[in-house]
Amino acid sequence: MPYQNGGKFHFTTNFIAKTAIFSAISIILYVVPFLKFGLPIFPSFLELHFDEVPALIAGFAYGPVCGALVILIKTIVKLPLTSTAGVGELADLIYSVAFIIPAAIIYNKHRSIKGAAVSLGIATVIQLVVATTFTTYVMLDAYCSLYGLTRGIILNMCKAANPAVNDLNFGFLFMISLPFNLIKDVAVVIITMVLYKRLHTLIDKISFAR
Repeated sequence: MPYQNGGKFHFTTNFIAKTAIFSAISIILYVVPFLKFGLPIFPSFLELHFDEVPALIAGFAYGPVCGALVILIKTIVKLPLTSTAGVGELADLIYSVAFIIPAAIIYNKHRSIKGAAVSLGIATVIQLVVATTFTTYVMLDAYCSLYGLTRGIILNMCKAANPAVNDLNFGFLFMISLPFNLIKDVAVVIITMVLYKRLHTLIDKISFAR
């Protein structure tokens, strides 16, 4: 774990090794095609992936700095393979940081199963606000510019998946972006809590020894 001396953080070999391990797991979950998938009620450009789970566990075990580094390293490694000129990776980075850092900060102040549940609940709300608004009001236009699409084409893609979507403002936000991110976050929270219940004793032993 990094320790603080004179206001500066020093990263130990143990901390770097643990960060690398969780980063490798996160990269696999983010890059391998069959480990991410879409849902039939959402447009094809939205995919579920669970690379945030190892970042959350790292943040719980070693603090928010470790969790954030796992997300950052995963993003950097993915950039050479990008199909979105880095736009999609930047969005994922923002969404994940909004989720991982609040959860890790809260949990590290309340290290218990209840603390984990509360931290994940608060982090989910924060991430939903960030992801839904950023996707709706920034990312849609970014993808239009990147791929030479019009908002009408994207709206038709959304309507093909969910006919209830009537526009790319509140309609997209409440019928596509919000439910998609809610489903993803709930899945990530459930997986994290299941793993946490199995690993929390080990995590606490490692954390006190850092």
